[in-house]
Amino acid sequence: MKAVRVHNYGGAEVLAIEDIAVPEPQAGEARVKIEAIGVNFIDIYQRTGLYPLKTPFTLGMEGAGVVDATGDHVTEVKKGDRVAYAMVLGSYAEYAIVPAAKLVPLPANVDSQSAAALMLQGMTAHYLTHSSYPLKNGETALVHAAAGGTGLLLVQIAKMRGARVIGTVSTEAKAQLGKEAGADEVILYTQTDFLTEVKKLTGGKGVHVVYDSVGATTFEKSLDCLRPRGYLVLFGQSSGPVAPFDPGKLAAKGSLFLTRPSLAHYTLDRAELLQRAGDLFGWTASGKLKLRIDKVSLLSQAAEAQRLLESRKTTGKIVLVP
Repeated sequence: MKAVRVHNYGGAEVLAIEDIAVPEPQAGEARVKIEAIGVNFIDIYQRTGLYPLKTPFTLGMEGAGVVDATGDHVTEVKKGDRVAYAMVLGSYAEYAIVPAAKLVPLPANVDSQSAAALMLQGMTAHYLTHSSYPLKNGETALVHAAAGGTGLLLVQIAKMRGARVIGTVSTEAKAQLGKEAGADEVILYTQTDFLTEVKKLTGGKGVHVVYDSVGATTFEKSLDCLRPRGYLVLFGQSSGPVAPFDPGKLAAKGSLFLTRPSLAHYTLDRAELLQRAGDLFGWTASGKLKLRIDKVSLLSQAAEAQRLLESRKTTGKIVLVP
């Protein structure tokens, strides 16, 4: 089978399309014939070694397709089931081995590309708004990268929670997408200082929560956007990791809270996984949640897809197909 492999850390040029043996599922595992693959920043962090893994490895943390074989003691799925998953390495391939407990059955009205585009970023937006900082009606949230794959979902779900949403974006076109997703105000950070604008928009009070996937270039100002006892939920680092940080600053800036969550810790058991994914699939099927797939590329174009994501010029999700 074809798979995208990493033998050495580096730029997108290190991605190698190789022929490797079709893997066999062991006890508790299923083999999925992949139909669609989600491209995410975690793939880039692993490729560059920011999140180190033992090389060589097959890239990819999100996929959807059809179960074509199961190991012993698998009760969650059976051969022929349409499924999707996230946070299991190895989806940049024609087949992947996945623990059966991590597989989510797909409703008939959700196609594989939508599922692959929704699992990781959608469940991230879900846990951010429902668990990391459970937004309440009338609260104000600042969402960085509001026109990206996660950002567009995050804005919509935050609005479902009854929040006022302020988004930051880099271009007028992205600002329009943020507004269409439901953002109450959108700040072009390339033209205006987002901290100054947030203070203006909140009458100097600041926001209840900042959802920050950018990291290094936004961190300090994100803290300054918060009202006393506000929450900075730092869930990514597309601009690079945050420098070492003195926790005393949290007290000085208003007894603030800082958390650095991961999807793995918000899908700790199958019940939680199914509940989050079920909400997302239900909202998508009903039209309540609108998914934007920016580009669909072939698996052989994985390097190009990652370069596009790294450029931060995307609006929505990039999906690969074998």
